[in-house]
Amino acid sequence: MKLTFAAQHHYGIFGLGKSGVSTARALVEGGASVVAWDDKPEHVTAFQKELPACRTALPETWDWKEMKALVLSPGVPLTHPKPHPIVTRAKSYHVPIFGDIELLYQARPQARYIAITGTNGKSTTTSLIGHILASVEREVEVGGNLGRPVLDFKPAKTYVIEASSYQLDLVRSTRFNIALLLNFSPDHLDRHGTMAEYIAAKCHVFDRQLPEDTAIIGVDEPISEAICRERIARGAQRVIPISGSRPVQRGVYVENGILHNSLGAQEITSSLKEIKSLQGDHNAQNAAAAYAAAFVHGLSHEVIMAAMQTFPGLAHRMQWLGARRGVQYVNDSKATNANATEKALMTYDNIYWILGGIPKEGGITSLTKYFPKIRHAYIIGEAISSFPQVFEEQVLHANYPSLTRAFDEARADAEREKYPGAVVLLSPACASFDQFKNFEERGQAFVQLFKQI
Repeated sequence: MKLTFAAQHHYGIFGLGKSGVSTARALVEGGASVVAWDDKPEHVTAFQKELPACRTALPETWDWKEMKALVLSPGVPLTHPKPHPIVTRAKSYHVPIFGDIELLYQARPQARYIAITGTNGKSTTTSLIGHILASVEREVEVGGNLGRPVLDFKPAKTYVIEASSYQLDLVRSTRFNIALLLNFSPDHLDRHGTMAEYIAAKCHVFDRQLPEDTAIIGVDEPISEAICRERIARGAQRVIPISGSRPVQRGVYVENGILHNSLGAQEITSSLKEIKSLQGDHNAQNAAAAYAAAFVHGLSHEVIMAAMQTFPGLAHRMQWLGARRGVQYVNDSKATNANATEKALMTYDNIYWILGGIPKEGGITSLTKYFPKIRHAYIIGEAISSFPQVFEEQVLHANYPSLTRAFDEARADAEREKYPGAVVLLSPACASFDQFKNFEERGQAFVQLFKQI
């Protein structure tokens, strides 16, 4: 993304993670002069190697009077617990502060923008919308808080952007044609200070929408349901309620695995039950939200449902790999705590559960109500010192020195016992660092083991 409008202008960049580096590259290629910094010396060093054409300097030495804008990394405190000193300095010089999404919008104001926010389900919903749209459109780019920074996008007709509360705090003129707010639960309060501030940050996704724009809002918990009612009463844009569990009027919902579109004079329905990548109650709202966005974007019911059937799911998040000899294999390596693992245990029956690694606070005691669904448990990593005591005599379990050994035993047991719907599930409920670099490496190891059989 070349930001040609930035030519001959001077920009400051603070925060040199993925989005900061992407922003610097796009500005320099657009002809801007850039000065950058980060509080972490290792980030500055890596940036200097990657983009030697950019100047790095302490912010107090920047020429603030000549600066067009400060482009801030989403992770830099803007308001709470107190503004980062660079924020205070920029404001004292009346320098505009915004993020990379704002630069994308300045470069491509004629494009169509779909933004997805909420506490849970953003990544799946964003990926699913991108997948559906890409089935019929060539020029669709997907990313943001999920995966690729937005300034790594190519010029396109439609941008599907996962937007965190941090990113939405840094949007100034961007208008989202379709804005999705999925749900709320307490999160990032160390950054926002109060739940009210967190809610306000998320609701920036609706800022500057016009009557022809659409707000798609989940109504499965009280906060977002109240926001939906308030937005309908305000009448500033079209509002579509969505639910993963109950009927809604003039909206999209899923009930008992059946998706309902009640937006028109006649209700349209289709089953989601056979879509392996969208199993589980938590995915019902994601499917309803993605469907609503694609439908508003102009796609037909038939096209949307056909695309959903081919959605591969997110890697390492209840990723259905396939089945062999009557046994399913699911990679849920991203489940690094009990709350995340609970979603998988809720979804499947007759589970051959591979778990373990570095236990989190609280361990797996909150999952005991799902133990009747577990046929065998295969414990790896540091968790072998504590998890067996939780299982005791409730669940057949054993310790294994490696993921490979655990996989082999789980496969053999599942194939031998022949329970209907049996699933070999990697859902560790633990961090990976005792045996792997990260959850991605752990999940990929599981994928390779499946491919080998």
